[in-house]
Amino acid sequence: MGAAKKYLNNQFMARKFFLENEEASEFYLCSLQSNRSSVPLLLIRIVIFLGCLGIVLASGILTGQAIDAKYWPIYLTHWGILLNTVCAFLACCVSIAAYAQGGIDATFGLPWYVKAYWFSFNAAVPIAFFITAFYYAFLSSMGEEFAINQVLDLFIHGINSVLMMCLLLTAQHPSLILHFYQPISVTLVYLVFGIIYYFAGGTNPNGDPWIYPNIDWRDPGPATGMVFASAAMIIIIHLLVVLISLARDWFSKRYIRDSRTMSFNS
Repeated sequence: MGAAKKYLNNQFMARKFFLENEEASEFYLCSLQSNRSSVPLLLIRIVIFLGCLGIVLASGILTGQAIDAKYWPIYLTHWGILLNTVCAFLACCVSIAAYAQGGIDATFGLPWYVKAYWFSFNAAVPIAFFITAFYYAFLSSMGEEFAINQVLDLFIHGINSVLMMCLLLTAQHPSLILHFYQPISVTLVYLVFGIIYYFAGGTNPNGDPWIYPNIDWRDPGPATGMVFASAAMIIIIHLLVVLISLARDWFSKRYIRDSRTMSFNS
């Protein structure tokens, strides 16, 4: 109980609201390695990036063939897989910089590209999990209009979360409670887009004046309720990500990493 109280006291310090961390190495070392090489995580991140990029390209191509490519940007799912790709790309950039420089110096704070990656990670992972949960809980049983291709459907609503889970489990950097505003800020941007799209006369591919049937602004009461419920769900998922990162770090420190014996092979 004392350890939990100490952890929470530390988590709710004002500085934890910002993208600052004393150990830059945590952003390019893998939780599954016992040495200090940046190569293992670099290779993992390249695979994840290629997977995310493949999903985005397949989604764009198949959407354009099945309906009209102009509708691709209206869905949160597609925002999510694009965010996954950006996050994985920035993760690769961090690892490449660490490999090229022999490490990353955070004496005067984390470099901007590390902060950009961390922000994208904090947003992409919870949003990916949210998209998977929301789709399979509320949308998948509503008909085929959300499933252009069954295989693609699995990749953009399921494998997206698998890739982000891999990114989460192989990282060493922390996930902080006070960073909940970062996934919320991205979804807030999407919410504003959705409202503007509705009042501008936008429709879905079937001509309906909504993007998702659960958020139909012709009936603002239920739509607003769904927005607040979704925001609460994203915050809960963010807290779950924090717990997963804590379990990951505990397992890694107990069974894989040992500060007394870690080598410094590059």
